[in-house]
Amino acid sequence: MEPTVVSTSSLAPDEFDRNMPRICGVCGDKATGFHFNAMTCEGCKGFFRRSMKRKASFTCPFNGSCTITKDNRRHCQACRLKRCVDIGMMKEFILTDEEVQRKKDLIQRRKDEEAQREADREARRPRLTEEQSQVISTLVEAHHKTYDDSYSDFCRFRPPVREGPVTRSASRAASLHSLSDASSDSFSHSPESVDTKVNFNSLLMMYQEQGSSPDSSEEGSSFSMLPHLADLVSYSIQKVIGFAKMIPGFRELTAEDQIALLKSSAIEVIMLRSNQSFNLEDMSWSCGGPDFKYQISDVTKAGHTLELLEPLVKFQVGLKKLNLQEEEHVLLMAICLLSPDRPGVQDHARIEALQDRLSETLQAYIQLHHPGGRLLYAKMIQKLADLRSLNEEHSKQYRSLSFQPEHSMQLTPLVLEVFGSEVS
Repeated sequence: MEPTVVSTSSLAPDEFDRNMPRICGVCGDKATGFHFNAMTCEGCKGFFRRSMKRKASFTCPFNGSCTITKDNRRHCQACRLKRCVDIGMMKEFILTDEEVQRKKDLIQRRKDEEAQREADREARRPRLTEEQSQVISTLVEAHHKTYDDSYSDFCRFRPPVREGPVTRSASRAASLHSLSDASSDSFSHSPESVDTKVNFNSLLMMYQEQGSSPDSSEEGSSFSMLPHLADLVSYSIQKVIGFAKMIPGFRELTAEDQIALLKSSAIEVIMLRSNQSFNLEDMSWSCGGPDFKYQISDVTKAGHTLELLEPLVKFQVGLKKLNLQEEEHVLLMAICLLSPDRPGVQDHARIEALQDRLSETLQAYIQLHHPGGRLLYAKMIQKLADLRSLNEEHSKQYRSLSFQPEHSMQLTPLVLEVFGSEVS
């Protein structure tokens, strides 16, 4: 057991001001701490230890009262040793060689134990495998190549036309937009209760009371946004196809399975991607200039009704509130696309294996980057379930349009192919 340090000063060692310079009590050099019960430098510490262990006896060549300084401390060993004793250095505090070795061994053992604990912590720390890191890198690159956040291509579509008579559907859509505005404050505080805070029910009741099937003669002229949005969706489908082709394993599937997956999931992936441009403040999709800022009322002018718009807005708000990182977003899109239960899929096992690998990668990424986000993965998967309902309603409304010649002629062949017929 190490002895208690006793100071010759009126202040205990732990009462010294740490900001004050420490001076060796023997020679006036910079002190490194208390050694053998006195504040000294390393040089005087070593001198005292060697002298005591050798039981040295020194004689002053002068009058025995030499002043010891940093520069002359080697000139008179007798007076230096006397000064060591005078300031309180004690030979009883000097460890034997065995004790010194035991102390060194103890220090080394503690260092080794701490190094081992750190190695164990590092081993338990979540990490991505090299394969998972490569998958994420590939998907992020695929997204960047197929999603132009400058939206510069939108000017190539048939122009958006928003003018025209205000119809019942457009009026109801404006009310929905206004109600969303009024509720935007609640969105910003509690993402968990988004669905309960927005009072869409009153709007829906009003819609049902006035008739869920708008009068065709009134609405026929109101689909002024259909050509533009049909071009936008057709363009988006092409980008989804480009993204899918870069998903690891997708190209190895049969052509039939690739087509089946794309036909059934295209609108869901588009809805996921569109969340990047969704604005919580005014519930719009901002895709560049004012011409390409899409309000809910614009979507009604393409033939869609509240049966789609109500859950679509709720979905976009909820997804935005998850604040997903780009890596999580692209993984979710790939998982959505590679769903083995899509209609027309033949090689279920192979597609399920690809989806499982992506799901494991997403869970590993969440564990690494969201240590406290245990529920995030479950919330993301729930969004995929929400998309299935949106997909069904969207396809039904597009098929309805395709059966009407005056509207189907506005749709592109790709839109008609993907949404206008069931996958057999």
